[in-house]
Parts: sequence; C-alpha cells; structure tokens
Amino acid sequence: MSDDITYHRNPTVTHAAMNTLFAAAWEGHTETDFTPILNRSLAYIGAYSGMVLVGFVNVAWDGGIHAFLLDTTVHPAYQRRGVGLRLVQEATAAAKEHGIHWLHVDYEPHLDTFYRACGFQPTQAGLLRLNE
Repeated sequence: MSDDITYHRNPTVTHAAMNTLFAAAWEGHTETDFTPILNRSLAYIGAYSGMVLVGFVNVAWDGGIHAFLLDTTVHPAYQRRGVGLRLVQEATAAAKEHGIHWLHVDYEPHLDTFYRACGFQPTQAGLLRLNE
C-alpha cells in the first residue's frame, strides 16, 4: 500500500488535473470537459499524492438501487501500489452509504484479477455499440 496517498470523496478537481491523469493512463485520451460527468455522479473518488491527482474512480447511478463504477484510473507511476484497490473500496463505501444495493462494473479480460480482488463476481452482460 502507498502511505503517501490520500483519498477524497467528491473533491474539487480541475479539468486540467483530470485530463493530465487520463492522458497519462489512457492511450488516445482526448481533452474532455468532465463537468457534466461529475455533476451527474453519485460520488467520485480522487487519489492524491500531495496536491497531484494520481487516481480517480466515478460512481454513476440509475437513480435507484444500481450504481456503476466507471473510469477507474491510476497514473502509471502509481500503479501496483494498491491505489486502484483503495479507490474501489472508497467508491464501494460511498455507494453503500447512499443505499445502493448493486454495484456493477464492466471491464476487459486482463482486469479480471483486479476486479475479483476488489470483491466483484463475474456475470453475463450485454453490450450494444451505438456510435458506429
């Protein structure tokens, strides 16, 4: 675990900090205005090393008892130090406090071990791409 990292629920975060993190962690990231995303979130968690955003996860929801983890992101320099696990734990706690019954996450096969370590069980799901 990384002792120098602090975790904050719904922190005030700049677009520059979000875009810097996402550009470092996601190949092909394009500049994004995160305001509409964060405004509709049930909660989001930021991981900080000092004042620098090094991790993020978003908890979106359906307005009822289902919520969804989105954009679990850790800066490459901070990966494999427990930051992602702690982000998901903090997001799970936030969802529970809001009365969520089911927390969903979609992920690629190479992330199966990570999400199982976070307590998720695989399920069947469907996906329909709409922007082609």
